[in-house]
Amino acid sequence: MRVTRAQAEQNRERVVDVASRLFRKHGFNGIGLADLMKGAGLTQGGFYKQFASKDDLAAKACARGYAAVRERWREFAGRDPERPLEPLVRAYLSPEHRDEQAEGCVMAALGADAARAAPAVRAAMEEGVVAYVEFLAACLPEDVPDRRQRAMAIASTMIGALVLSRSINDPALSKEILDASVRDILERSAADPQSRVSGQSV
Repeated sequence: MRVTRAQAEQNRERVVDVASRLFRKHGFNGIGLADLMKGAGLTQGGFYKQFASKDDLAAKACARGYAAVRERWREFAGRDPERPLEPLVRAYLSPEHRDEQAEGCVMAALGADAARAAPAVRAAMEEGVVAYVEFLAACLPEDVPDRRQRAMAIASTMIGALVLSRSINDPALSKEILDASVRDILERSAADPQSRVSGQSV
């Protein structure tokens, strides 16, 4: 039966959504086109009618993943409008986020893969990182000096800590990495030294 244009677009969007999760779970090279399309309930035969290449799909999947993550960041930050950074950092550097790789941070899941990926994939990752930094900068107190530079350091700490926490077997050490990073970020990011957060766990 002939697929309508509307159905084709729906299928394409479903493939991007599914690929965004499966790439984060398995890596770009850890899953093939057949399994990606199967995950979307489609056959591999229609792939090249929708995408120029696997890299094309990977770039779109990364962009879709970043968009979803930013929505979650807005939700987390909104839990404390007066101090939006704290709930965001605690949610990001939590055992729950560590364990939900397929739904979590795109850069933490795919950053190493992207370093060897096509320019289109790296461009999508770059746009996501820039958006991360801008969002974090907006969460910092206005009197924090060099907010953009501080936001870059926070993003790097968050992503690096999450990657490390996922890469080891010892759950206690994994959580210790997350907790230490939360404390460091919040202590260094407080505008008023008297209000710095210390000694708190995720």
